[in-house]
Amino acid sequence: MEYLKIIAFTHKQIDLKSLGKLVICEQTLDDRLRNIQSELGVKEIFYVGTCNRVEFVFTSPSILDKDFILRFLTVLDMGLPAQYMEQFIENVSVYEQVDAFNHLLRTSCSLESLVVGEKEILAQIRKAYEACRVAGFTGDYMRMIMNRVVKTAKEVYTHTNISKNPVSIVSLAYRKLRDLKMCSSEARLLIVGAGETNKLLAQYLKKHKYSNFSVFNRTLKNAEALAKELNGKAYPLTALEDYKQGFDVIITCTGATEPIITEEIYTKLLNGDTGKKVIVDLAIPNDTAAEVVKNFPIHYIEVESLKEIARKNIQERYDELVNAEHIIEQNIKDFELVLRQRKIEIAMSCVPQKIKEIKHTAINGVFADEIDKLDENSRLLLEKVMNYMEKKYISVPMVMAKEILVKNS
Repeated sequence: MEYLKIIAFTHKQIDLKSLGKLVICEQTLDDRLRNIQSELGVKEIFYVGTCNRVEFVFTSPSILDKDFILRFLTVLDMGLPAQYMEQFIENVSVYEQVDAFNHLLRTSCSLESLVVGEKEILAQIRKAYEACRVAGFTGDYMRMIMNRVVKTAKEVYTHTNISKNPVSIVSLAYRKLRDLKMCSSEARLLIVGAGETNKLLAQYLKKHKYSNFSVFNRTLKNAEALAKELNGKAYPLTALEDYKQGFDVIITCTGATEPIITEEIYTKLLNGDTGKKVIVDLAIPNDTAAEVVKNFPIHYIEVESLKEIARKNIQERYDELVNAEHIIEQNIKDFELVLRQRKIEIAMSCVPQKIKEIKHTAINGVFADEIDKLDENSRLLLEKVMNYMEKKYISVPMVMAKEILVKNS
């Protein structure tokens, strides 16, 4: 791993708004990486860009000092103003050799993520690598690196509890709703607010076969856009108090400073129904008036209770870091042997051709006259013997070299 390097710009040192200036669009990525390769002596490289990190994983004999980082960003030609260039250089994280491999493994296992245990980062790294592989920016070495990255991440996610308990408010809200069991896929759902939180929760519900959605929003256009995704109906928020078609669940998250679901509006929504309903209120401050929670039979799911569950789950994930790090440490150790074995394979890659050349010279030169005097059966037998010997002369040295390497290790 002598030449493995990583230049990383992450949420830990740089605010997300500034970090966005380093994200490279797909249309210009190939040209920028090609310039890096030609001007900085970089052999293999791939780029990872997510909402909270921009990283370049590459091989190079160069030392990652400030001069190299400056040249790297200059060659990338991102059009960065001087103040941003200075900020990025001062807050960059650099990793070399085993430290670089360890960082890549930790990142793929989500140990370096904003939310520890979120599996999306592995898929993002794999996709980023694959795009650069197809474009010809990576070779055999990065292939081996990525095989070990995927293997390690799968072991961490399988053999630890680092991703078992959900920590996002949306996923926790869905689980709470699902656990009530009273809400079948035919449940009538009123979505109040068409912002990102409600969009995410609604997508969860749609994925799990819920289909009866009515969306209310101050801006009707946004309600219509979400309703179209859900195959539901859209209404302006002002139509909420006149809605008479009944409901089983209200999911609300708006930016209102005063309650949207007042006692008066909730009574109208019930329209005489006395059954127990569900309100999922993910707004801060709450969209549901305290009187509604107090005076009506409801299952009330709100942010504060979910936050406590999220905090507890996050702590349980952090408790799993030790187990994840043991798996990473073992994979680094194993990979060093794999690399040495691969070096032997590459060093001995000329052996098969040399053996074939010796065989060809023996048959067509040294022993050509003698072979010509043999009958057909004898020549066929000799050919079988020669082919057998050829395979053994190729495979045996390789096997012995690997066995010696493993024994010495």
